[in-house]
Amino acid sequence: MTHTLEIKAFECVSADLGECPIWDARSQHLWMMDCRKGRIFEIDTCADTCMSWSVPAPAGAFAINEDGKLLVALKEQLVLLERTSGGLKTLAKLPESHKHLRFNDGVALDDGGFLVGTMHIHRKEHEPPKGGIFRLDCDGTFSKVGPACGVANGPNLGPFDQRLYIADSACRRIDSFAVSDRFELTDQRLFVDTDTLGSAPDGCCFDSQGGLWSALVRAGAVVRFDQRGDVSHRIDLPVSHPSSLCFGGPDGDDLFVTSIRNSERITGDGPLDGKVLQIKGVGFTGLPRPRCRIDI
Repeated sequence: MTHTLEIKAFECVSADLGECPIWDARSQHLWMMDCRKGRIFEIDTCADTCMSWSVPAPAGAFAINEDGKLLVALKEQLVLLERTSGGLKTLAKLPESHKHLRFNDGVALDDGGFLVGTMHIHRKEHEPPKGGIFRLDCDGTFSKVGPACGVANGPNLGPFDQRLYIADSACRRIDSFAVSDRFELTDQRLFVDTDTLGSAPDGCCFDSQGGLWSALVRAGAVVRFDQRGDVSHRIDLPVSHPSSLCFGGPDGDDLFVTSIRNSERITGDGPLDGKVLQIKGVGFTGLPRPRCRIDI
């Protein structure tokens, strides 16, 4: 990394399981979730202040809807949260129930839909994971579009090839899929195996040059992979377990990173573990994130 980096932590938020950072260009605020506690935060990064909302825990991911409501992936349901009243409207349900299976990471899509993967932990040796990759259309149609991951994280469409990239943290790999007109995922290809980096990949995001950034949750770092899957940049961080990341800020060139203090499976006892970091001077800009347009 040839640029001079400036890293700061926000004081207003400390999470057990920080995840799903989203920069909302409309409000110019950063959003994130504490999945273990079921708390969603809207952070004014200039003032270092925040507002928060509660949902049933554990939660996996969320997205901002066009009408200002929040689309939230709970353990087995996708719901709309009305921020003023706190009311929840169920939109879809996971088609199978298991104590170790739940929705995990998800992302708003350019067409207004929502994509979410599942995680199935505590499996027996050679037991295939349950669940899958699911899509919620704007009209409420809910369907399975791709295979199950052990722990699905960081789904994102590549800005140039329009393939879907998704990490399976349980297998320490990021794969890409071809996306059909009906958003069915085919042609699974290994993009990168992160085992040699000493960590599973967690949350991911793309920059405007097509680089894929991922949080190395076991290595205290974030890395950028070029379009060939080679590491082009690495930033070591003052947290033990970075979990996810996004670009944002007024010019889209700040990198925000969430972290873990106690997820039950992973713990960190450093002074900044659980904090949200802002990194300036990365030398890249991100891509604007859409809002969902769920209207049912």
